[in-house]
Amino acid sequence: MNQRFDPESRPEEQVEGELVLRDEATPHEPDPERFSSPVREALQRIPESLSALGRDISRTIERALAAKDEYMLAVRLSPEAQEKLEKLVQAGVFRNRAEAASYLIDEGIKAQGALFERVEQKLAEIERLRAELRDIINQPPSS
Repeated sequence: MNQRFDPESRPEEQVEGELVLRDEATPHEPDPERFSSPVREALQRIPESLSALGRDISRTIERALAAKDEYMLAVRLSPEAQEKLEKLVQAGVFRNRAEAASYLIDEGIKAQGALFERVEQKLAEIERLRAELRDIINQPPSS
């Protein structure tokens, strides 16, 4: 129910539609009871909205700080893999597909531990061969 103000009761104000216009230039604290119900409801929701906004900003900052050591990676997935990730999200196991993919990649790396050990050995061997080649190149020519 909209309540309209009686312009006769406040001669210093003009009523136009749902807005109250003041002739005086001095600022006043808003009195929610003097506005129509939609405006009053909006005014009453402002503190709650500001509080929610503050919480959202805090969460965003926390996520950004927590993600500083994480790296983003774009990958192509088969339709079957996409479907499996989506099922994990729908089941509530993960919040999103990125979390599900990250988990599965970590688990795959753990499961293939022997492969990664061999890769590390081969990389060490490659680095040893490179160092050997650098030494050969840096030796003075023998005459």
